[in-house]
Amino acid sequence: MTIRTILVDDESLAIQGLELRLQAHEDVEIIDKCQNGREAIRSIKTHKPDLVFLDIQMPGFDGFSVVQGLMEVEPPLVVFVTAYSDHAIRAFEAQAVDYLMKPVEESRLADTLDRVRQRLTEKRGQAEVEKLKEVLAEVAPDTAAEMEAADGTADDAVGANRFEKLINIKDRGQIFRVDVDTIEMIEAAGDYMVINTGDNSLVLRETMKDLEKRLDPRRFQRVHRSTIVNLDLVKQVKPHTNGECFLILESGSQVKVSRSYRDVVARFVH
Repeated sequence: MTIRTILVDDESLAIQGLELRLQAHEDVEIIDKCQNGREAIRSIKTHKPDLVFLDIQMPGFDGFSVVQGLMEVEPPLVVFVTAYSDHAIRAFEAQAVDYLMKPVEESRLADTLDRVRQRLTEKRGQAEVEKLKEVLAEVAPDTAAEMEAADGTADDAVGANRFEKLINIKDRGQIFRVDVDTIEMIEAAGDYMVINTGDNSLVLRETMKDLEKRLDPRRFQRVHRSTIVNLDLVKQVKPHTNGECFLILESGSQVKVSRSYRDVVARFVH
């Protein structure tokens, strides 16, 4: 797998330094280098790279403006590179793969590229599955239907890669990287979500509707108008009056399931 890469920085020495460090990674192919945001947007739309190393502070269009300028196309993976650590929160809010400080350390760069490779493998795997389904649907619809049924479990595994494994949460001036496996319960409070991990609670500024799209529905189900539960961490179901029930979570917390969501939970909790 070749990682087609564009470097963007208004400082030539910074581009040269990063290019030199990337030479140690044989699967990285640098297809273009840009020195300002407008040039970067044109190059990304033309070359459609897999990865962009993007400086944040540049004259005119800064790095965040470049990301905004790519909203109408499928964006590449982005790694922000900057000399200023105070941009870290905005970088993670922009869904960057990573955030590197100048001068870039070789060990940190290697970790970042490992993360990039994982993301690209998941993305390309899903694309290949969808392409195969489209071809089969045209030339052999009966076979396509049989494969759909036979490979249901495999498709579920590939489909799961669409959902978040880590969620970046800005809380109390810090960025916490939360493993979704540890999330027990999510409670809505207006445009904020309270993320409970059993031993910690963090506040995320996001609507429940948007957060639901990022979580695997086979594991995370809404059990109340304002509550989502990780069904993998439910250890007991206690019936209650009026057709309601309580879920007992691994931490000992109890969550009330309203009648309107009881049937949904019953399909997943055994």
